[in-house]
Amino acid sequence: MSQPNNPLHGVKLEQIINELVAHYGWEYMGYQINIRCFTHNPSVKSSLKFLRRTPWARDKVEEMYLNMIQKRLFKGNE
Repeated sequence: MSQPNNPLHGVKLEQIINELVAHYGWEYMGYQINIRCFTHNPSVKSSLKFLRRTPWARDKVEEMYLNMIQKRLFKGNE
């Protein structure tokens, strides 16, 4: 099924987490989305486990990722 208007199509959750950590760091992510997997001994593995079981938190992480992508695109067009 084609999803041309879905910017998350084909992007794995692990890739999203890795890019957010590289861009913002765990501390900022935990400040923005107060979940234990970001604030207490954060790791990609624990985050994946939690986010796969917790739709509301995954939605927030995906929203943060989309905002990051949008800001990158905006900066590129200045």
